[in-house]
Amino acid sequence: MSKDEGETSGESYPVIEIVPGQIVTKKAMEKMKVVDGAVMPDVERDILKLVVVERHKASGNIGVGLVKGFGLKKGALASSVAHDSHNIIAVGTNDLDILKAIEEINRLRGGLVVCDNVEILASLPLPIAGLLSPEPLEVVVSQHEKLERAAASLGNLPPSPFTLLSFLALPVIPELRLTDLGLVDVVEFKLLK
Repeated sequence: MSKDEGETSGESYPVIEIVPGQIVTKKAMEKMKVVDGAVMPDVERDILKLVVVERHKASGNIGVGLVKGFGLKKGALASSVAHDSHNIIAVGTNDLDILKAIEEINRLRGGLVVCDNVEILASLPLPIAGLLSPEPLEVVVSQHEKLERAAASLGNLPPSPFTLLSFLALPVIPELRLTDLGLVDVVEFKLLK
């Protein structure tokens, strides 16, 4: 394997492992491919990139981690609903789709987004604090159903993937979470470097 293609690092990296049907997670350690110093997602092993972007104070804080068990085979999901801080959280198979989904959240002034091949497949704008829609219930329900169908088309996702995504940023539920400051080991109550 050439250096340009990357190679599996001898190092293990912390990974947030989803527990099916629960909001608790497990802390796993996985050897990952590193390309130009960047740890790469591994879709075959269902280890995806997870990103949290601070959106309230323009601090520039961006936390990056890995999550296992989300089921995406392509594309990315992003949301401005991310308990409790409600920063932007995104999960994806590649950086371009993650970036496009985050940019769309910004353009919408908050919401939920499904992206694939750098194209927005569906969205639910939530322009009131990034959490609420001013639209009538019927419109929001229709947009949410379209969003869920679009998300389901990207792989074998767990039920309510946006709800699950929102809890991956809540650093009080064991074992491992991601914030804009980085990975938090909730059991040891410390940021991982």
